[in-house]
Amino acid sequence: MGKIISFANQKGGVGKTTTCINLSAYVAAMGKRVLVVDLDPQGNATSGLGIDKEKDMKTVYDLISGDSTTEEVIKRTMIEGLDVLPSTVDLAGAELEMVEMPQREKIMKGILEPLKNSYDFIMIDCPPSLGLITVNALTASDSVIIPMQCEYYPLMGITQLMNTIRLIKFHLNPNIDVEGVVMTMKDKRSNLTNQVADEILKFFGKKVFFTYIPRNIRLAEAPSHGEPILIYEPSSKGAEAYLSLAEEFLDRNKIKYNPITNDTKLKLRGVKNDE
Repeated sequence: MGKIISFANQKGGVGKTTTCINLSAYVAAMGKRVLVVDLDPQGNATSGLGIDKEKDMKTVYDLISGDSTTEEVIKRTMIEGLDVLPSTVDLAGAELEMVEMPQREKIMKGILEPLKNSYDFIMIDCPPSLGLITVNALTASDSVIIPMQCEYYPLMGITQLMNTIRLIKFHLNPNIDVEGVVMTMKDKRSNLTNQVADEILKFFGKKVFFTYIPRNIRLAEAPSHGEPILIYEPSSKGAEAYLSLAEEFLDRNKIKYNPITNDTKLKLRGVKNDE
């Protein structure tokens, strides 16, 4: 039985999609079956994993509207074991349509529950808001990973997110919990960054992953090439950080995995060269 995890933070630009993409890619490269669900109308997780947004492509919107099946919508990626339920800007209109639907908060739960036997992890990239789409994701999820940029404004917004999670837990999904907090874009040379990191640790305690994600130009470049960092630049500091995060994530879940070896990296590099 797979585990459904939402990547959520209503503040944009905190590394949410980057973390969802790259953690998912490494976990798949370690031998696990992973499905990324792109619930952001911007579709950045879709394009970041190399899926071309074709005009007639079936997307999550078609699942919500009931016009397609998951088998018709799921796309394979360049990494073996990593699939995507893609999204396009069409999803922006889904939130209005969902308001009129019965059990509107549980639509994604109904879509994703049958897939749990096919994947070890289902990773949901939520939009940067706390609207009905995010509520759907949280209602469907077993846990939440919160990427947090080590700056002042993202820290100030965390109370609203935690209140939303508490409301979801009370009214819709009693089993949801915070899986962990990932500190992103961390610059150890900055006093402000270190102060914010200390506040995050005080607030979340052991929920904070030991691994943090540094500012890294290769991480910023990778999405424009439609590649996760383990294919775009596996020797970069960003790649090393996400590899470490994936290992820590799987260790926390007490799941055995195949280590990333030089042979694995050569195989992945071969995938890139073939393209």
